Amino acid sequence: MVKKQIAILGGGPAGLMAAESLSSAGHTVTVYEAMPTVARKFLLAGKSGLNITHSEDYDRFVSRFGTSNARLRQALDGFKPSDVRAWAAGLGTETFVGSSGRVFPTAMKASPLLRAWLRRLEAQGVQILTRHRWIGFSDGGYVIEASGAAHVVKPDAALLALGGKSWPRLGSDGCWLPWLREKTIAVDEFQPANCGFDVDWSEHLRQRFSGEPVKSVTATSRVGTIPGEFVITRHGIEGSLVYAHAAVLRESLAAGETTTLDVDLVPARTQERIANALGKQDPKASLSNRLRKAVGLDGVKVALLRELASATDLNDPDRLASLIKALPIPVQRTRPIAEAISSAGGVEWGEIDRNYMLKALPGLFVAGEMIDWEAPTGGYLLTACFATGRAAARGIDAWLGER
Repeated sequence: MVKKQIAILGGGPAGLMAAESLSSAGHTVTVYEAMPTVARKFLLAGKSGLNITHSEDYDRFVSRFGTSNARLRQALDGFKPSDVRAWAAGLGTETFVGSSGRVFPTAMKASPLLRAWLRRLEAQGVQILTRHRWIGFSDGGYVIEASGAAHVVKPDAALLALGGKSWPRLGSDGCWLPWLREKTIAVDEFQPANCGFDVDWSEHLRQRFSGEPVKSVTATSRVGTIPGEFVITRHGIEGSLVYAHAAVLRESLAAGETTTLDVDLVPARTQERIANALGKQDPKASLSNRLRKAVGLDGVKVALLRELASATDLNDPDRLASLIKALPIPVQRTRPIAEAISSAGGVEWGEIDRNYMLKALPGLFVAGEMIDWEAPTGGYLLTACFATGRAAARGIDAWLGER
């Protein structure tokens, strides 16, 4: 077999996974990465425990990608969560399932896994060139800038795995959008996903409770009712429970609608039971004492009620019970995309064939977060990046084999 030259533009999880697959198939692979090191977002995500995938039922797992469920299914079928764990084990990284069903490396770090992965890629002949930035198309090839100079590479096939636009300081800055649009590729603007939201807190709540977690609650939006916790910030709210509702909250805000996240502060008790308990309290007692004795609420949960309820609500057991079970937190806007864990938007699915090749640019493939899909945190994002990298590699191999 004549070895084919393949350029992978972007050294994140999708690009590295494609490089592994293509090099193992016998191709000559070069990865061009703009940053000084590869997989910087992967490493940062793993500092506090790399959530590599999720252990839930697979049919439930593949339903977590919203409008992209059907388009991602083939890629995910080719690299399921169980395959992710087996792949990590093959690199010497054992994994375990946490209490939430999320899967983590036993070492709880990304760096040992990445080091082993890079050793494998080196052994398979993959060349990784850092500080090499793709800056557009020219003369039928791809312009690469390095050390202040530019040169054109003309591989047999290329893969774009350039990420979205969250955490741009780590390399995913979206600078590639105009170059694809010049080629008439439809690319949706990037928006924050898995992000926090601004809330116009009072100065008292901001000063007193910023950084406080709100635990053992549920939150409801159009996506459904989900248990978990979130954090009060100086700007508003953030955390895993907020991220789970981020897409529908963002869409509601974009539509100009009044948007709230409805929080049940005491999921284990019914509204009727809470109202009865509150009705038995001494009306002359302070609100804090009544809530503590009747419902067991204190601290930040009481502060949220004071912040968002009227005096009339706070003094009426039935109305207060209703708010405890569904406290509407009004969100004004998303936090900036640079703060978001991930992004929505990117290359539209209609531009991509079933092998992840751009229909208008034969020989150029895409993978990872630069495609228009999003998912909640919990291992879904990383698994889909791995899976689309593998799927694009299969597409490249098939396309080259037909030529």
